Amino acid sequence: MSDDSPRDDGRAADERRAAGDEAGESVLAAMQFADSFLPAGSFTTSYGLEGFVAADDVEDGDDLRALLSTYLDGQIGPCEMVALRAAHEAATAGDLDEVVAVDERLRAVQLPAEFRESSTRTGSQLCSLVAETENDPLLSAYDERIDAGEAPGNYAVVMGVVGARTGMSAREAGLVLGYSFLTDLLGAAQRLLRVGHTEIQAVLTDCRPLVARAWDRHADRSIEAMTPFAPLVDVVAAEHERAERRLFLS
Repeated sequence: MSDDSPRDDGRAADERRAAGDEAGESVLAAMQFADSFLPAGSFTTSYGLEGFVAADDVEDGDDLRALLSTYLDGQIGPCEMVALRAAHEAATAGDLDEVVAVDERLRAVQLPAEFRESSTRTGSQLCSLVAETENDPLLSAYDERIDAGEAPGNYAVVMGVVGARTGMSAREAGLVLGYSFLTDLLGAAQRLLRVGHTEIQAVLTDCRPLVARAWDRHADRSIEAMTPFAPLVDVVAAEHERAERRLFLS
Protein backbone atom coordinates (compact mmCIF):
# COMPACT_ATOMS: atom_id res chain seq x y z
CA MET A 1 0.00 0.00 0.00
CA SER A 2 1.45 3.41 -0.93
CA ASP A 3 1.95 6.28 1.47
CA ASP A 4 -0.80 8.18 -0.35
CA SER A 5 -3.52 5.70 0.59
CA PRO A 6 -4.43 7.17 3.99
CA ARG A 7 -4.67 10.65 2.47
CA ASP A 8 -6.82 9.32 -0.37
CA ASP A 9 -9.10 7.57 2.12
CA GLY A 10 -9.37 10.78 4.11
CA ARG A 11 -10.20 12.78 0.99
CA ALA A 12 -12.88 10.27 0.03
CA ALA A 13 -14.35 10.48 3.53
CA ASP A 14 -14.40 14.28 3.30
CA GLU A 15 -16.15 14.08 -0.06
CA ARG A 16 -18.75 11.70 1.34
CA ARG A 17 -19.37 14.00 4.30
CA ALA A 18 -19.68 17.01 1.99
CA ALA A 19 -22.16 15.14 -0.21
CA GLY A 20 -24.12 14.16 2.87
CA ASP A 21 -24.11 17.73 4.13
CA GLU A 22 -25.40 18.97 0.77
CA ALA A 23 -28.15 16.34 0.73
CA GLY A 24 -29.09 17.25 4.28
CA GLU A 25 -29.20 20.94 3.43
CA SER A 26 -31.47 20.33 0.46
CA VAL A 27 -33.89 18.42 2.70
CA LEU A 28 -33.81 21.23 5.25
CA ALA A 29 -34.42 23.77 2.48
CA ALA A 30 -37.40 21.73 1.29
CA MET A 31 -38.77 21.63 4.83
CA GLN A 32 -38.32 25.38 5.21
CA PHE A 33 -40.17 26.26 2.02
CA ALA A 34 -42.97 23.76 2.65
CA ASP A 35 -43.61 25.12 6.13
CA SER A 36 -46.71 27.24 6.74
CA PHE A 37 -44.38 29.39 8.89
CA LEU A 38 -42.99 30.76 5.60
CA PRO A 39 -44.34 34.33 5.23
CA ALA A 40 -45.29 34.21 1.55
CA GLY A 41 -48.95 35.14 2.01
CA SER A 42 -50.42 31.89 0.69
CA PHE A 43 -52.84 31.76 3.64
CA THR A 44 -54.86 34.43 1.82
CA THR A 45 -55.77 32.05 -1.02
CA SER A 46 -58.31 29.23 -1.14
CA TYR A 47 -57.69 28.24 -4.80
CA GLY A 48 -61.40 28.51 -5.52
CA LEU A 49 -62.46 26.45 -2.50
CA GLU A 50 -64.49 29.35 -1.12
CA GLY A 51 -66.62 29.28 -4.26
CA PHE A 52 -67.13 25.52 -4.09
CA VAL A 53 -68.17 25.77 -0.44
CA ALA A 54 -70.58 28.63 -1.16
CA ALA A 55 -72.23 26.48 -3.85
CA ASP A 56 -72.44 23.50 -1.42
CA ASP A 57 -70.28 21.44 -3.78
CA VAL A 58 -67.67 20.74 -1.09
CA GLU A 59 -68.94 19.79 2.34
CA ASP A 60 -66.69 17.14 3.88
CA GLY A 61 -63.40 15.26 3.72
CA ASP A 62 -64.42 13.08 0.78
CA ASP A 63 -65.34 16.17 -1.24
CA LEU A 64 -61.97 17.70 -0.38
CA ARG A 65 -60.15 14.56 -1.55
CA ALA A 66 -61.97 14.67 -4.89
CA LEU A 67 -61.29 18.37 -5.37
CA LEU A 68 -57.61 18.07 -4.50
CA SER A 69 -57.23 15.20 -6.95
CA THR A 70 -58.84 17.32 -9.67
CA TYR A 71 -56.47 20.20 -8.99
CA LEU A 72 -53.35 18.05 -8.97
CA ASP A 73 -54.30 16.18 -12.15
CA GLY A 74 -55.71 19.12 -14.09
CA GLN A 75 -53.87 22.21 -12.85
CA ILE A 76 -50.89 21.74 -10.56
CA GLY A 77 -49.35 18.77 -12.41
CA PRO A 78 -49.70 19.77 -16.08
CA CYS A 79 -49.16 23.47 -15.45
CA GLU A 80 -47.37 24.63 -12.28
CA MET A 81 -45.09 21.60 -11.96
CA VAL A 82 -44.07 21.86 -15.62
CA ALA A 83 -43.21 25.53 -15.14
CA LEU A 84 -41.30 24.74 -11.96
CA ARG A 85 -39.20 22.06 -13.65
CA ALA A 86 -38.35 24.35 -16.57
CA ALA A 87 -37.50 27.24 -14.23
CA HIS A 88 -35.33 24.96 -12.11
CA GLU A 89 -33.42 23.86 -15.21
CA ALA A 90 -32.92 27.44 -16.37
CA ALA A 91 -31.84 28.63 -12.92
CA THR A 92 -29.38 25.75 -12.61
CA ALA A 93 -27.84 26.93 -15.88
CA GLY A 94 -27.83 30.54 -14.67
CA ASP A 95 -30.15 31.57 -17.54
CA LEU A 96 -32.36 34.31 -16.10
CA ASP A 97 -33.84 35.22 -19.50
CA GLU A 98 -35.17 31.67 -19.81
CA VAL A 99 -36.58 31.84 -16.28
CA VAL A 100 -38.51 34.96 -17.29
CA ALA A 101 -39.72 33.28 -20.49
CA VAL A 102 -41.10 30.38 -18.44
CA ASP A 103 -42.69 32.89 -16.05
CA GLU A 104 -44.43 34.69 -18.93
CA ARG A 105 -45.64 31.40 -20.41
CA LEU A 106 -47.19 30.36 -17.11
CA ARG A 107 -49.02 33.67 -16.80
CA ALA A 108 -50.36 33.27 -20.33
CA VAL A 109 -51.96 29.87 -19.72
CA GLN A 110 -53.64 30.71 -16.41
CA LEU A 111 -57.21 31.71 -17.24
CA PRO A 112 -58.76 32.92 -13.94
CA ALA A 113 -57.63 36.43 -13.08
CA GLU A 114 -57.71 35.61 -9.36
CA PHE A 115 -55.31 32.72 -9.85
CA ARG A 116 -52.90 34.94 -11.78
CA GLU A 117 -53.08 37.63 -9.11
CA SER A 118 -52.60 35.30 -6.15
CA SER A 119 -49.79 33.41 -7.93
CA THR A 120 -47.79 36.54 -8.67
CA ARG A 121 -48.47 38.12 -5.30
CA THR A 122 -47.27 35.14 -3.32
CA GLY A 123 -44.46 34.42 -5.77
CA SER A 124 -43.05 37.94 -5.70
CA GLN A 125 -43.24 37.93 -1.92
CA LEU A 126 -41.37 34.63 -1.76
CA CYS A 127 -38.70 35.82 -4.19
CA SER A 128 -38.16 39.05 -2.26
CA LEU A 129 -37.89 37.12 1.00
CA VAL A 130 -35.35 34.61 -0.31
CA ALA A 131 -33.35 37.27 -2.14
CA GLU A 132 -32.88 38.98 1.23
CA THR A 133 -31.98 35.83 3.14
CA GLU A 134 -29.86 33.95 0.57
CA ASN A 135 -26.70 35.45 -0.88
CA ASP A 136 -27.46 34.51 -4.48
CA PRO A 137 -26.93 36.91 -7.43
CA LEU A 138 -29.43 35.19 -9.73
CA LEU A 139 -32.21 35.33 -7.13
CA SER A 140 -31.44 38.99 -6.51
CA ALA A 141 -31.49 39.76 -10.24
CA TYR A 142 -34.79 37.89 -10.66
CA ASP A 143 -36.27 39.82 -7.73
CA GLU A 144 -35.19 43.09 -9.38
CA ARG A 145 -36.91 42.12 -12.63
CA ILE A 146 -40.12 41.28 -10.78
CA ASP A 147 -40.02 44.61 -8.93
CA ALA A 148 -39.44 46.43 -12.23
CA GLY A 149 -42.44 44.70 -13.83
CA GLU A 150 -40.20 42.81 -16.24
CA ALA A 151 -41.27 39.38 -14.92
CA PRO A 152 -44.57 38.23 -13.41
CA GLY A 153 -43.06 36.32 -10.49
CA ASN A 154 -45.41 33.35 -10.49
CA TYR A 155 -45.12 31.23 -7.35
CA ALA A 156 -44.30 27.98 -9.17
CA VAL A 157 -41.53 29.62 -11.18
CA VAL A 158 -40.08 31.32 -8.11
CA MET A 159 -40.14 28.00 -6.27
CA GLY A 160 -38.28 26.37 -9.16
CA VAL A 161 -35.59 29.05 -9.01
CA VAL A 162 -35.40 28.96 -5.21
CA GLY A 163 -35.16 25.17 -5.29
CA ALA A 164 -32.32 25.23 -7.80
CA ARG A 165 -30.38 27.87 -5.92
CA THR A 166 -30.77 26.23 -2.50
CA GLY A 167 -29.67 22.75 -3.58
CA MET A 168 -33.00 21.03 -4.07
CA SER A 169 -33.53 18.76 -7.04
CA ALA A 170 -36.36 19.69 -9.40
CA ARG A 171 -38.43 16.84 -7.99
CA GLU A 172 -37.87 17.95 -4.41
CA ALA A 173 -38.95 21.48 -5.29
CA GLY A 174 -41.97 20.10 -7.17
CA LEU A 175 -43.03 18.04 -4.18
CA VAL A 176 -42.66 21.11 -1.97
CA LEU A 177 -44.95 22.99 -4.36
CA GLY A 178 -47.54 20.21 -4.33
CA TYR A 179 -47.43 19.72 -0.57
CA SER A 180 -47.71 23.45 0.06
CA PHE A 181 -50.75 23.56 -2.21
CA LEU A 182 -52.37 20.77 -0.19
CA THR A 183 -51.75 22.43 3.16
CA ASP A 184 -52.83 25.87 1.91
CA LEU A 185 -56.13 24.57 0.58
CA LEU A 186 -56.76 22.38 3.62
CA GLY A 187 -55.95 25.32 5.89
CA ALA A 188 -58.62 27.29 4.04
CA ALA A 189 -61.00 24.34 4.43
CA GLN A 190 -60.63 24.49 8.21
CA ARG A 191 -61.81 28.09 8.13
CA LEU A 192 -64.65 27.47 5.69
CA LEU A 193 -65.98 24.05 6.73
CA ARG A 194 -66.80 22.15 9.89
CA VAL A 195 -63.95 19.69 9.63
CA GLY A 196 -61.68 18.77 12.50
CA HIS A 197 -57.91 18.59 12.65
CA THR A 198 -57.90 14.79 12.55
CA GLU A 199 -60.01 14.65 9.41
CA ILE A 200 -57.85 17.29 7.74
CA GLN A 201 -54.75 15.24 8.52
CA ALA A 202 -56.44 12.11 7.14
CA VAL A 203 -57.18 13.94 3.88
CA LEU A 204 -53.59 15.20 3.73
CA THR A 205 -52.25 11.68 4.28
CA ASP A 206 -54.47 10.26 1.54
CA CYS A 207 -53.45 12.97 -0.92
CA ARG A 208 -49.68 12.83 -0.41
CA PRO A 209 -49.23 10.10 -3.05
CA LEU A 210 -51.22 12.21 -5.51
CA VAL A 211 -48.54 14.91 -5.37
CA ALA A 212 -45.80 12.46 -6.37
CA ARG A 213 -48.05 11.00 -9.06
CA ALA A 214 -48.73 14.45 -10.52
CA TRP A 215 -44.99 15.13 -10.74
CA ASP A 216 -44.19 11.78 -12.32
CA ARG A 217 -46.97 12.13 -14.90
CA HIS A 218 -46.47 15.70 -16.02
CA ALA A 219 -43.17 17.32 -15.05
CA ASP A 220 -41.25 16.22 -18.16
CA ARG A 221 -43.57 18.12 -20.51
CA SER A 222 -42.17 21.05 -22.43
CA ILE A 223 -43.47 24.49 -21.52
CA GLU A 224 -45.20 24.58 -24.92
CA ALA A 225 -47.24 21.59 -23.72
CA MET A 226 -48.12 23.29 -20.43
CA THR A 227 -51.89 22.93 -20.62
CA PRO A 228 -54.02 23.19 -17.48
CA PHE A 229 -57.48 21.68 -17.91
CA ALA A 230 -59.93 22.08 -15.03
CA PRO A 231 -62.99 23.82 -16.57
CA LEU A 232 -65.18 23.69 -13.47
CA VAL A 233 -62.42 25.21 -11.38
CA ASP A 234 -62.09 28.04 -13.91
CA VAL A 235 -65.85 28.69 -13.82
CA VAL A 236 -65.98 28.77 -10.02
CA ALA A 237 -62.95 31.05 -9.90
CA ALA A 238 -64.59 33.46 -12.36
CA GLU A 239 -67.75 33.52 -10.24
CA HIS A 240 -65.70 34.15 -7.11
CA GLU A 241 -64.19 37.26 -8.72
CA ARG A 242 -67.69 38.82 -8.78
CA ALA A 243 -68.80 37.70 -5.33
CA GLU A 244 -69.91 40.50 -3.03
CA ARG A 245 -68.20 38.99 0.01
CA ARG A 246 -64.89 37.17 -0.11
CA LEU A 247 -62.67 35.90 2.66
CA PHE A 248 -59.86 34.87 0.30
CA LEU A 249 -58.10 36.37 -2.70
CA SER A 250 -59.02 33.30 -4.77
